[in-house]
Amino acid sequence: MIRTVIRILSLLAAVFLIACANGALIANKESASPTPVNKSDEKLTTDFDGERAFAHVKAQVDFGPRPAGTAALEKTRQYILRELKSYGLKTTLDQFTPMTPKGKMKMANIIAELPGESPEIIIIASHYDTKLFTDFTFLGANDGGSSTGALLEIARVMAAARPEKTRYTYQFVFFDGEEAICREWSECLNGKDNTYGSRYMVERLKSTKELNRYQAMILLDMVGDKNLEILKEDESSSWLVDAIWNTARRLGHTKQFPNRSQSITDDHIHFLAAGIPAVDLIDFDYRDDQREFWHTKEDTLDKISPQSLKIVGDVVILSLPSIEFQIR
Repeated sequence: MIRTVIRILSLLAAVFLIACANGALIANKESASPTPVNKSDEKLTTDFDGERAFAHVKAQVDFGPRPAGTAALEKTRQYILRELKSYGLKTTLDQFTPMTPKGKMKMANIIAELPGESPEIIIIASHYDTKLFTDFTFLGANDGGSSTGALLEIARVMAAARPEKTRYTYQFVFFDGEEAICREWSECLNGKDNTYGSRYMVERLKSTKELNRYQAMILLDMVGDKNLEILKEDESSSWLVDAIWNTARRLGHTKQFPNRSQSITDDHIHFLAAGIPAVDLIDFDYRDDQREFWHTKEDTLDKISPQSLKIVGDVVILSLPSIEFQIR
Protein backbone atom coordinates (compact mmCIF):
# COMPACT_ATOMS: atom_id res chain seq x y z
CA MET A 1 0.00 0.00 0.00
CA ILE A 2 2.77 2.39 0.99
CA ARG A 3 4.70 1.48 -2.16
CA THR A 4 1.55 2.15 -4.22
CA VAL A 5 1.05 5.54 -2.61
CA ILE A 6 4.71 6.41 -3.19
CA ARG A 7 4.42 5.39 -6.84
CA ILE A 8 1.26 7.50 -7.25
CA LEU A 9 2.95 10.50 -5.59
CA SER A 10 6.03 10.02 -7.81
CA LEU A 11 3.87 9.90 -10.93
CA LEU A 12 2.00 13.03 -9.86
CA ALA A 13 5.28 14.81 -9.19
CA ALA A 14 6.63 13.80 -12.58
CA VAL A 15 3.45 15.02 -14.30
CA PHE A 16 3.71 18.28 -12.38
CA LEU A 17 7.37 18.74 -13.36
CA ILE A 18 6.62 17.96 -17.00
CA ALA A 19 3.73 20.43 -16.98
CA CYS A 20 5.93 23.09 -15.43
CA ALA A 21 8.70 22.40 -17.92
CA ASN A 22 6.27 22.61 -20.82
CA GLY A 23 4.83 25.83 -19.48
CA ALA A 24 8.30 27.29 -19.09
CA LEU A 25 9.21 26.19 -22.61
CA ILE A 26 6.08 27.80 -24.02
CA ALA A 27 6.79 30.97 -22.06
CA ASN A 28 10.39 31.03 -23.29
CA LYS A 29 9.29 30.52 -26.89
CA GLU A 30 6.82 33.38 -26.57
CA SER A 31 9.40 35.70 -25.03
CA ALA A 32 11.96 34.76 -27.67
CA SER A 33 9.60 35.48 -30.55
CA PRO A 34 10.29 38.75 -32.35
CA THR A 35 7.99 41.57 -31.45
CA PRO A 36 5.48 42.02 -34.27
CA VAL A 37 6.22 45.15 -36.30
CA ASN A 38 3.46 47.69 -36.06
CA LYS A 39 3.36 49.28 -39.48
CA SER A 40 1.77 52.38 -38.00
CA ASP A 41 4.95 52.92 -35.95
CA GLU A 42 7.19 53.09 -39.03
CA LYS A 43 8.49 56.56 -39.78
CA LEU A 44 6.99 57.71 -43.08
CA THR A 45 8.21 61.29 -43.15
CA THR A 46 11.00 63.53 -41.86
CA ASP A 47 11.46 67.18 -40.92
CA PHE A 48 12.53 67.91 -44.50
CA ASP A 49 10.57 71.03 -45.56
CA GLY A 50 9.75 71.10 -49.26
CA GLU A 51 8.96 74.81 -49.15
CA ARG A 52 12.35 75.61 -47.63
CA ALA A 53 14.09 73.54 -50.30
CA PHE A 54 12.02 75.32 -52.97
CA ALA A 55 13.09 78.69 -51.52
CA HIS A 56 16.72 77.62 -51.99
CA VAL A 57 15.97 76.83 -55.63
CA LYS A 58 14.35 80.24 -56.08
CA ALA A 59 17.36 82.00 -54.53
CA GLN A 60 19.65 80.34 -57.06
CA VAL A 61 17.38 81.15 -60.00
CA ASP A 62 17.26 84.76 -58.84
CA PHE A 63 21.05 84.94 -59.28
CA GLY A 64 20.52 84.14 -62.98
CA PRO A 65 22.55 81.71 -65.14
CA ARG A 66 25.35 80.14 -63.05
CA PRO A 67 28.00 78.53 -65.27
CA ALA A 68 31.41 77.76 -63.77
CA GLY A 69 33.63 80.83 -63.39
CA THR A 70 30.81 83.41 -63.38
CA ALA A 71 29.92 86.08 -60.83
CA ALA A 72 26.45 84.54 -60.46
CA LEU A 73 27.98 81.21 -59.45
CA GLU A 74 30.15 83.00 -56.90
CA LYS A 75 26.99 84.52 -55.40
CA THR A 76 25.47 81.05 -55.31
CA ARG A 77 28.60 79.70 -53.65
CA GLN A 78 28.46 82.32 -50.91
CA TYR A 79 24.74 81.63 -50.39
CA ILE A 80 25.41 77.89 -49.94
CA LEU A 81 28.30 78.58 -47.55
CA ARG A 82 26.17 80.91 -45.41
CA GLU A 83 23.40 78.36 -45.18
CA LEU A 84 25.67 75.46 -44.25
CA LYS A 85 27.47 77.49 -41.61
CA SER A 86 24.12 78.57 -40.13
CA TYR A 87 23.36 74.86 -39.57
CA GLY A 88 26.50 74.59 -37.44
CA LEU A 89 28.37 72.45 -39.96
CA LYS A 90 32.12 72.53 -40.47
CA THR A 91 32.42 73.85 -44.02
CA THR A 92 35.36 73.78 -46.45
CA LEU A 93 35.84 75.53 -49.78
CA ASP A 94 38.00 73.18 -51.85
CA GLN A 95 39.38 75.30 -54.69
CA PHE A 96 41.05 73.99 -57.86
CA THR A 97 41.94 75.31 -61.31
CA PRO A 98 41.35 72.78 -64.11
CA MET A 99 42.16 73.19 -67.76
CA THR A 100 38.96 73.78 -69.76
CA PRO A 101 38.21 74.56 -73.42
CA LYS A 102 38.41 78.22 -72.32
CA GLY A 103 41.78 77.77 -70.62
CA LYS A 104 42.40 77.42 -66.89
CA MET A 105 39.33 78.26 -64.83
CA LYS A 106 38.94 78.72 -61.08
CA MET A 107 36.39 76.37 -59.55
CA ALA A 108 35.50 75.29 -56.03
CA ASN A 109 33.72 72.36 -54.42
CA ILE A 110 31.88 73.03 -51.18
CA ILE A 111 32.12 70.35 -48.47
CA ALA A 112 30.18 70.44 -45.20
CA GLU A 113 30.81 67.73 -42.62
CA LEU A 114 28.55 66.21 -39.98
CA PRO A 115 30.70 64.07 -37.65
CA GLY A 116 29.51 60.59 -36.75
CA GLU A 117 30.72 57.86 -34.41
CA SER A 118 33.09 56.64 -37.12
CA PRO A 119 35.52 58.66 -39.26
CA GLU A 120 34.32 56.64 -42.26
CA ILE A 121 32.26 58.79 -44.61
CA ILE A 122 29.03 58.72 -46.60
CA ILE A 123 28.68 61.48 -49.20
CA ILE A 124 25.41 63.08 -50.29
CA ALA A 125 26.10 65.34 -53.27
CA SER A 126 24.81 67.69 -55.96
CA HIS A 127 26.34 69.95 -58.60
CA TYR A 128 25.55 73.65 -58.21
CA ASP A 129 26.69 75.06 -61.55
CA THR A 130 24.46 75.45 -64.62
CA LYS A 131 25.11 74.76 -68.28
CA LEU A 132 26.65 77.58 -70.36
CA PHE A 133 24.44 78.80 -73.20
CA THR A 134 25.06 82.01 -75.15
CA ASP A 135 21.98 82.01 -77.37
CA PHE A 136 19.35 82.00 -74.60
CA THR A 137 19.03 82.51 -70.86
CA PHE A 138 19.35 79.21 -69.03
CA LEU A 139 18.23 79.44 -65.39
CA GLY A 140 18.63 75.78 -64.46
CA ALA A 141 15.83 75.61 -61.91
CA ASN A 142 15.86 71.84 -62.09
CA ASP A 143 19.29 71.13 -63.56
CA GLY A 144 21.54 72.43 -60.83
CA GLY A 145 18.97 74.27 -58.75
CA SER A 146 16.67 71.52 -57.48
CA SER A 147 19.31 69.09 -56.26
CA THR A 148 21.25 71.89 -54.57
CA GLY A 149 18.11 73.11 -52.80
CA ALA A 150 17.26 69.57 -51.71
CA LEU A 151 20.79 68.92 -50.47
CA LEU A 152 20.82 72.11 -48.40
CA GLU A 153 17.59 71.04 -46.71
CA ILE A 154 18.87 67.49 -46.13
CA ALA A 155 21.96 69.00 -44.49
CA ARG A 156 19.80 71.23 -42.27
CA VAL A 157 17.58 68.36 -41.13
CA MET A 158 20.48 66.03 -40.39
CA ALA A 159 22.46 68.74 -38.57
CA ALA A 160 19.41 69.56 -36.42
CA ALA A 161 19.21 65.89 -35.39
CA ARG A 162 22.81 65.97 -34.13
CA PRO A 163 21.92 64.50 -30.69
CA GLU A 164 20.92 61.31 -32.55
CA LYS A 165 24.51 60.79 -33.69
CA THR A 166 24.86 58.71 -36.82
CA ARG A 167 27.18 55.73 -37.13
CA TYR A 168 29.06 57.31 -40.03
CA THR A 169 30.36 60.79 -40.72
CA TYR A 170 28.42 62.54 -43.49
CA GLN A 171 29.76 64.98 -46.05
CA PHE A 172 27.38 67.19 -48.02
CA VAL A 173 29.29 67.98 -51.20
CA PHE A 174 28.38 70.61 -53.80
CA PHE A 175 30.34 70.05 -57.00
CA ASP A 176 31.45 72.84 -59.29
CA GLY A 177 31.90 72.29 -63.03
CA GLU A 178 29.61 69.34 -63.63
CA GLU A 179 28.37 70.84 -66.89
CA ALA A 180 30.46 70.91 -70.06
CA ILE A 181 31.94 74.23 -71.16
CA CYS A 182 31.46 73.25 -74.82
CA ARG A 183 27.98 72.86 -76.23
CA GLU A 184 27.99 69.06 -76.03
CA TRP A 185 29.05 66.85 -73.11
CA SER A 186 31.85 64.98 -74.91
CA GLU A 187 32.72 67.51 -77.60
CA CYS A 188 35.97 68.82 -76.08
CA LEU A 189 39.04 67.69 -74.13
CA ASN A 190 38.71 64.10 -75.35
CA GLY A 191 35.39 63.74 -73.58
CA LYS A 192 36.65 65.16 -70.28
CA ASP A 193 34.95 68.54 -70.56
CA ASN A 194 32.51 67.74 -67.74
CA THR A 195 32.29 66.61 -64.10
CA TYR A 196 35.33 68.73 -63.19
CA GLY A 197 34.48 68.92 -59.48
CA SER A 198 33.80 65.25 -58.87
CA ARG A 199 36.83 64.19 -60.93
CA TYR A 200 39.03 66.56 -58.95
CA MET A 201 37.69 65.33 -55.59
CA VAL A 202 38.37 61.68 -56.39
CA GLU A 203 41.87 62.50 -57.67
CA ARG A 204 42.57 64.47 -54.48
CA LEU A 205 41.36 61.59 -52.29
CA LYS A 206 43.63 59.22 -54.19
CA SER A 207 46.65 61.49 -53.72
CA THR A 208 45.98 61.88 -49.99
CA LYS A 209 45.23 58.15 -49.61
CA GLU A 210 41.80 58.84 -48.10
CA LEU A 211 39.65 56.83 -50.49
CA ASN A 212 39.23 53.98 -48.02
CA ARG A 213 37.35 56.29 -45.64
CA TYR A 214 34.54 56.72 -48.15
CA GLN A 215 31.87 54.02 -47.92
CA ALA A 216 29.07 55.30 -50.19
CA MET A 217 28.07 58.22 -52.37
CA ILE A 218 24.49 59.39 -53.05
CA LEU A 219 24.18 61.85 -55.92
CA LEU A 220 21.16 64.08 -56.50
CA ASP A 221 20.60 65.68 -59.91
CA MET A 222 17.35 67.04 -61.42
CA VAL A 223 15.02 66.03 -58.59
CA GLY A 224 12.44 68.84 -58.60
CA ASP A 225 10.23 68.03 -61.63
CA LYS A 226 6.52 68.35 -60.86
CA ASN A 227 6.02 65.05 -62.68
CA LEU A 228 8.79 63.36 -60.72
CA GLU A 229 9.94 59.96 -62.00
CA ILE A 230 13.40 58.82 -60.95
CA LEU A 231 14.52 55.67 -62.74
CA LYS A 232 17.19 53.27 -61.50
CA GLU A 233 20.54 54.19 -63.00
CA ASP A 234 22.21 51.16 -64.60
CA GLU A 235 25.77 51.79 -63.43
CA SER A 236 24.82 52.64 -59.85
CA SER A 237 25.68 50.17 -57.07
CA SER A 238 22.79 47.72 -56.87
CA TRP A 239 22.66 47.52 -53.07
CA LEU A 240 22.35 51.31 -52.80
CA VAL A 241 19.63 51.31 -55.45
CA ASP A 242 17.76 48.58 -53.56
CA ALA A 243 18.01 50.42 -50.23
CA ILE A 244 16.61 53.62 -51.71
CA TRP A 245 13.89 52.05 -53.84
CA ASN A 246 12.76 49.80 -50.97
CA THR A 247 12.43 52.89 -48.79
CA ALA A 248 10.48 54.70 -51.51
CA ARG A 249 8.12 51.75 -51.74
CA ARG A 250 7.63 51.70 -47.97
CA LEU A 251 6.79 55.41 -48.04
CA GLY A 252 4.28 54.94 -50.85
CA HIS A 253 6.36 56.65 -53.57
CA THR A 254 6.53 53.89 -56.16
CA LYS A 255 5.15 56.26 -58.81
CA GLN A 256 8.09 58.61 -58.29
CA PHE A 257 10.60 55.72 -57.99
CA PRO A 258 9.39 53.16 -60.56
CA ASN A 259 11.03 49.83 -61.21
CA ARG A 260 12.57 50.85 -64.53
CA SER A 261 16.13 51.74 -65.45
CA GLN A 262 18.27 54.04 -67.58
CA SER A 263 21.96 54.75 -68.09
CA ILE A 264 23.32 58.20 -67.18
CA THR A 265 26.88 59.55 -67.07
CA ASP A 266 27.08 61.90 -64.09
CA ASP A 267 29.25 62.94 -61.14
CA HIS A 268 28.94 59.49 -59.55
CA ILE A 269 31.01 57.76 -62.25
CA HIS A 270 34.38 58.86 -60.84
CA PHE A 271 33.51 57.44 -57.42
CA LEU A 272 32.41 54.15 -58.95
CA ALA A 273 35.65 53.97 -60.95
CA ALA A 274 37.59 54.49 -57.71
CA GLY A 275 35.76 51.60 -56.03
CA ILE A 276 33.36 53.68 -53.93
CA PRO A 277 29.73 52.46 -54.10
CA ALA A 278 27.55 55.21 -55.61
CA VAL A 279 24.01 55.87 -56.80
CA ASP A 280 22.63 58.60 -59.07
CA LEU A 281 19.11 59.89 -58.36
CA ILE A 282 18.06 61.78 -61.49
CA ASP A 283 14.80 62.41 -63.35
CA PHE A 284 16.13 62.76 -66.87
CA ASP A 285 12.70 62.75 -68.54
CA TYR A 286 12.12 66.46 -68.00
CA ARG A 287 9.36 67.57 -70.37
CA ASP A 288 5.63 67.85 -70.96
CA ASP A 289 3.59 66.63 -73.93
CA GLN A 290 4.72 69.48 -76.17
CA ARG A 291 8.10 70.71 -74.94
CA GLU A 292 11.51 69.55 -73.77
CA PHE A 293 12.72 71.38 -70.65
CA TRP A 294 16.21 69.92 -70.18
CA HIS A 295 18.93 72.34 -71.29
CA THR A 296 16.37 74.79 -72.69
CA LYS A 297 15.06 78.20 -71.66
CA GLU A 298 12.05 76.31 -70.26
CA ASP A 299 13.98 75.03 -67.21
CA THR A 300 12.32 77.59 -64.96
CA LEU A 301 10.94 77.75 -61.44
CA ASP A 302 7.34 77.02 -62.48
CA LYS A 303 8.36 73.47 -63.46
CA ILE A 304 9.60 72.70 -59.91
CA SER A 305 7.48 71.30 -57.09
CA PRO A 306 8.08 71.54 -53.31
CA GLN A 307 6.24 68.21 -53.05
CA SER A 308 8.76 66.51 -55.35
CA LEU A 309 11.64 67.95 -53.33
CA LYS A 310 10.00 66.69 -50.13
CA ILE A 311 9.59 63.18 -51.54
CA VAL A 312 13.25 62.98 -52.53
CA GLY A 313 14.42 64.42 -49.20
CA ASP A 314 12.33 61.98 -47.17
CA VAL A 315 13.40 58.98 -49.23
CA VAL A 316 17.09 59.82 -48.99
CA ILE A 317 17.07 60.53 -45.24
CA LEU A 318 14.98 57.48 -44.37
CA SER A 319 17.18 55.25 -46.54
CA LEU A 320 20.28 56.07 -44.50
CA PRO A 321 19.74 53.56 -41.63
CA SER A 322 19.46 50.73 -44.16
CA ILE A 323 22.52 51.98 -46.04
CA GLU A 324 24.55 52.25 -42.81
CA PHE A 325 23.48 48.75 -41.75
CA GLN A 326 24.59 47.22 -45.04
CA ILE A 327 27.99 48.93 -44.85
CA ARG A 328 28.60 47.32 -41.46
